[in-house]
Amino acid sequence: MERQKSFYVTDYLDKRAKHTPDKIGLLDFNTGKELTFKDWNASANKGANYLHSLGINKGDRVSIYSTNCLEFLNIIFACGKIGAILHNVNWRLTVNELKGIIKDAEPKIFIYSKEWIEQINELRNIFPKNCKAVALTEKANPGDLDFNESSGFSDKLEYRPDLEMDDPWGIYYTGGTTGLPKGAIMTHGNIFWNNVNTITTWGICESDIAPLQLPLFHIGGPNIFMFPLVHVGGKTILCRDFDLEQSFDLIEKMGITHYVAVPTMYVMMQQHARWGKTDFTKLRLVISGGASCPLPVMEKFWNKGVDFKMGYGLTEASGNNFWLPPEKVREKSRSVGFPAFHVDMKTVKEDGSTCDANEEGELLIRGPHITPGYWNKPDATLDSIRDGWLHTGDIARIDEEGYFYIIGRSKDMFISGGENVYPTEVESVLHGHPVIAEAALLGIPHDKWGEVGCAFIVLEKGKKLNDAEIKLFLKDKLARYKIPHKFIFIDQIPKTAIGKIDKKILKNMVN
Repeated sequence: MERQKSFYVTDYLDKRAKHTPDKIGLLDFNTGKELTFKDWNASANKGANYLHSLGINKGDRVSIYSTNCLEFLNIIFACGKIGAILHNVNWRLTVNELKGIIKDAEPKIFIYSKEWIEQINELRNIFPKNCKAVALTEKANPGDLDFNESSGFSDKLEYRPDLEMDDPWGIYYTGGTTGLPKGAIMTHGNIFWNNVNTITTWGICESDIAPLQLPLFHIGGPNIFMFPLVHVGGKTILCRDFDLEQSFDLIEKMGITHYVAVPTMYVMMQQHARWGKTDFTKLRLVISGGASCPLPVMEKFWNKGVDFKMGYGLTEASGNNFWLPPEKVREKSRSVGFPAFHVDMKTVKEDGSTCDANEEGELLIRGPHITPGYWNKPDATLDSIRDGWLHTGDIARIDEEGYFYIIGRSKDMFISGGENVYPTEVESVLHGHPVIAEAALLGIPHDKWGEVGCAFIVLEKGKKLNDAEIKLFLKDKLARYKIPHKFIFIDQIPKTAIGKIDKKILKNMVN
């Protein structure tokens, strides 16, 4: 018998508007504006009706190139309501890097905030045919549309297509081991199961409050706390970005219960004058993601009575994957804990066999929160997801009690300030310089950013080049976090017996 399809996908804000209409669901920290779930749902409905009036239907891509703002959140939920596929544009990338991504996503409309007017005008000539540009505020071109017109639309949703859990809600572009961006698809089901995992495993409830400081183009922005909080009726405090003074205000004055940041942000907080005076004990959960957190940073939180812990996530696995019980935070300080409630994991050797306790191997993940694959990249999908298991490329071990430890990242990728840097991509750009004969990149420790790039450069015979000249060459070709902090000029790049760059030797050459 053929399986009958289930078309029902819940409308989160609509349900919240019915269950807890007068509860404050969102505070825009930049403007001080508070929205009840009823008001938030009405605002998102207006946005959905506006998008539909522009010809956006189920399956159409909606690109948004914006910093965190209320309109961005409304557009996320509006796309979910009408079955459109949200494409979050990473504003840290250069115009040159974004061109291929936009061509791949093929958006039907391209929404932007005023911060990126100059970039929009450079990108406009590669928009797909008939793609409409929509300004959130200030227009880059007189002919662009104005999202503010959505305020005049009905607050009752006028178009609601049948949706399945497998239907895409968003595309989040992430780098790969080749450095080429891949659009990880997030389905309605992926979002739902990440919510369930977070609520069930982390104990999120309706009285919880968390700020949203991470950029919304990252999976961690909406998924770590915002979506789960809407699911249970908690409160999100929307912030434009991470700001030190603002962070201390949130902790001291806004009653937040949950906080997430990357190690760089925590280091900056601990170096701030307000660190010693701030009471953190009202926080139920403080978690670090994006990279391994130095033990001294963790210890400073423990000394304040906070059960600070490390998390682990990746775009392809929706964001939240582990839980370390509070009573084990100090004993298992380097562990990320157990897999979340509806998540299965294992570590495997190179031959695919399962690792023994404390044996290092590649981390594999499976569960209903895993992406179904990459947009327009079936080969990359088959390479990453095999027999239902997502091959993360990260190295981990499991101790005798079943606690997981993330050891490092394979294939040379490193994380700088919470952002993935893929050496092959940077090396490729460096090789484009007319006097650079060879280049190799690796990550080295950095007190503020966790890791930064160190580039080894071989020049063409008789040529000269300095650090400043290389950085100027890279400025418009790579995002700032990808540009190496250190350059070492050498006569030749060491190679292995089979001709690969020997990065073990290079590491020994770093002063």
